[in-house]
Amino acid sequence: MSFDSETSPVGHLDTPVNALVTGASSGIGLAMARLLLENRLVARVFAVSRSVSTSDSLTQLHQSHGDRLQRLAIDISDETQLLRLQRNVGEQVDSLHLVVNAAGLLHGHDVQPEKAVEQITAANLGRVFALNAFAPILLAKALMPLMEHGHSAVFASLSARVGSIADNRSGGWYAYRASKAAQNQLMKTFAIELARRNRKACCLLVHPGTVDTPLSAPFKARVPAEKLFTTDRAAAQLLKIIARSTPADSGRFIAWDGQDVPW
Repeated sequence: MSFDSETSPVGHLDTPVNALVTGASSGIGLAMARLLLENRLVARVFAVSRSVSTSDSLTQLHQSHGDRLQRLAIDISDETQLLRLQRNVGEQVDSLHLVVNAAGLLHGHDVQPEKAVEQITAANLGRVFALNAFAPILLAKALMPLMEHGHSAVFASLSARVGSIADNRSGGWYAYRASKAAQNQLMKTFAIELARRNRKACCLLVHPGTVDTPLSAPFKARVPAEKLFTTDRAAAQLLKIIARSTPADSGRFIAWDGQDVPW
């Protein structure tokens, strides 16, 4: 599935787009940054990640696109660093039209999805919630001054179907499920406030499906080939949803196929 590089990634916007993508050094975030840079209506892309300095892919994109790509080494779970992000972006542009939060944590060093309640620890709950639940709303707080411009804007954050309480039929993955459910509530609440502060803005929660990334690597063997998406396909599908969204869609939890996910 291709993304239309001749159409604005933010619907009903007649000015060049300033976009910011977190988790941009790999996976869906990197694919989104690449597709946005290929769009002639995008003026600048801010690629945010803790690992920008070691990402060869971002280095290659910078070599191809020059200053249209700004790489910012930021940990979005750190409020002090988010203030630095706000200053750095604000010094270069006076508005943001698209923010995509693609950062997230399912597993990592000493963190694995729990299969039983005995595996839950306060430390792992804290680490997973810090990035999956708290970071998106802290990011929104930091970037709000750049989204109150009265023009079309979208704040989109990657959630997951396993964060749906109604859809939980198999259990397990306590920290990841609960952190995504918490993100959903925080973003739904933010959507209400965003509408008051910019009537043309939209806040979305988007489920990308199962994507062939390091996050899904230990679990993808159980996924049918036709339901395992490449990062480029996942990014294109989500960017199409974002581009078609309107303020009336704000607060929705939408899957890659355009269908609403139950809370």
